Amino acid sequence: MPQLQTSFQLRKCVKKQKGMTFIEVLIALFIMVTGILGAVAMQATAKKGSFDAMQRSLASSLAQDIIERMRSNDAATLANYAGTDYGVTLNSEPSKRCNTSGGLCSAAEMTTNDQYEWELALMGADVKYGTSNVGGLLDARACVSVTNNAVKVVITWQGRVELVSGSTESCGSTSNKRRQVLVEAFVY
Repeated sequence: MPQLQTSFQLRKCVKKQKGMTFIEVLIALFIMVTGILGAVAMQATAKKGSFDAMQRSLASSLAQDIIERMRSNDAATLANYAGTDYGVTLNSEPSKRCNTSGGLCSAAEMTTNDQYEWELALMGADVKYGTSNVGGLLDARACVSVTNNAVKVVITWQGRVELVSGSTESCGSTSNKRRQVLVEAFVY
């Protein structure tokens, strides 16, 4: 009889040691799913941040572009670049384009071409996919002010997430999703 009891106890002990219980499997599955969801959320946040950084970089580049266009032109036409409605509606294409070798442009014609080409880039109309504009900033507005030779360029656009303040330096609509780049320079 003592031998039977030992064999029975051994079988009972082996039965307890077989595999994982259902609760252990559920806990492991929960931990794994939580980790995967965290990684997906982190990827989505990184993508949003990357898009916002790209928009800010483009706005900064556009501000520098118009300042360089001003520097390249005659200083007497500097005040003609001033405006508060860049990005509202695209101006009509100038009758004389200065981007061809078919003749020289005057300083005033160059100013008109600069404004048109810069506004194309600002609104994304210089890059198209079919008939849709795919470049540029989201809902971009720009203001250029000139005082003597001091130039102030403010570019605002629509961001993806809300901020505490949406100050726009009186250029474009104010909301808590607006972003802005302000560049000041001296053109001589």
